Amino acid sequence: MTMYEIIAKKRDGHKLSQDEIEFFIDGYTNERIMDYQASALLMAMFLRGLDEEETFWLTDAMRRSGETVDLSPIPGVKVDKHSTGGVGDKTTLIVAPLAAACGVPIAKMSGRGLGFTGGTVDKMESIPGFRTSLEPQEFLDLVNTVGMSVIGQTAHIAAADKKLYALRDVTATVDNMSLIASSIMSKKLASGSDAIVLDVKTGGGAFMEKEEDAEALGILMVKMGKASGKKTIAVITDMNQPLGNAVGNSVEVIEAIETLKGQGPEDITELALTLSGLMIYAGEKASTPAEGRTMAEEALKSGRALAKLGDFIEGQSGDRRVIDDYGLFPQATIRRQAVAGEDGFVQRLEARAIGMASQHAGAGRATKEDTIDLAAGIILCKKTGDAVKKGDVLAEIFGNDEAKVDGAVKEAMKAFHIGLNEPEIEPLIKKILM
Repeated sequence: MTMYEIIAKKRDGHKLSQDEIEFFIDGYTNERIMDYQASALLMAMFLRGLDEEETFWLTDAMRRSGETVDLSPIPGVKVDKHSTGGVGDKTTLIVAPLAAACGVPIAKMSGRGLGFTGGTVDKMESIPGFRTSLEPQEFLDLVNTVGMSVIGQTAHIAAADKKLYALRDVTATVDNMSLIASSIMSKKLASGSDAIVLDVKTGGGAFMEKEEDAEALGILMVKMGKASGKKTIAVITDMNQPLGNAVGNSVEVIEAIETLKGQGPEDITELALTLSGLMIYAGEKASTPAEGRTMAEEALKSGRALAKLGDFIEGQSGDRRVIDDYGLFPQATIRRQAVAGEDGFVQRLEARAIGMASQHAGAGRATKEDTIDLAAGIILCKKTGDAVKKGDVLAEIFGNDEAKVDGAVKEAMKAFHIGLNEPEIEPLIKKILM
């Protein structure tokens, strides 16, 4: 078997065998197959598609291309949660303490942000002293003592994915359902948890802009998880506007803390309670998702989840005083306002445009090597459906580079579409797939 034959076969629309897919993944991971041949096969896959069986084989080969995590020293049903990426999505920092406070062990690996989507690891690193890299035994010990730990993902988990994603990123082959599903699920299946809850975003600020595509992706990933013996649930959620009011790094951590204090925005609170309820159910601490949600609501109201967040921060060497003293976070020196130029209602608030404005203010990176400003970001003062008067502040933009912040203000202004009629608000949670 040769790469030439495999490329030609998929180019002509034929189904690849499991052996052919494994030959490709093993050869590319171990540098026996060159980038130009891998690029050709990825484009053939992108254009011709992969059927369900091919997608399963690709995911399994990628899962086995690197290390797999053994979480067996942690008793109980370990539950992982993954979001397909969005703007203002700080749910991990809320749902993990909620689920852990209800007895579900959370041993999670998260990534860094790239482009307009933020990364949980970057957000956590805005907490003074917080460590996102731990030795394996320390990681396990923290889950056993605190109930949760969240660390940066190592390059050794699903090693093929890191190489393939970098190639897909520069060959316009990212937006393919099978390639997206295999990228996500190979890492999730290699990460060792017993159950997985997936937050699949749809809308203008998501990879899957059409709801039917997001649902198809969710269905596919649920099937893949179940085929691997993992209880898997997908939630299709709206990403036409940012989630919550804070977009950035330290400001999102602050909003997560406020949410755990019972003072968070309605949308992020609703999503967090739904996701954590499903995690508690998947972790077999509740007999139904509804019971799981009730338990999450009690953990929120009682303050147990907030206390769990403090224990988690302290366990990873962070300064838990940030929970009560936001002045300990990195501070921005430059603040600007985006102001409404007319009366009316916010008809639409483009999530992607706000994400890009936040990135350009300094909160995100265009390449993996870029340095980010942990203090930079945006606070939204108005969202879709809100009434505005001329001169009202739509958003505050801040950072430590004047030119970047001024440029971000102009971008943020373009995200707000104001008109005379009050718009209909899209439901945040569109469907739950189990």
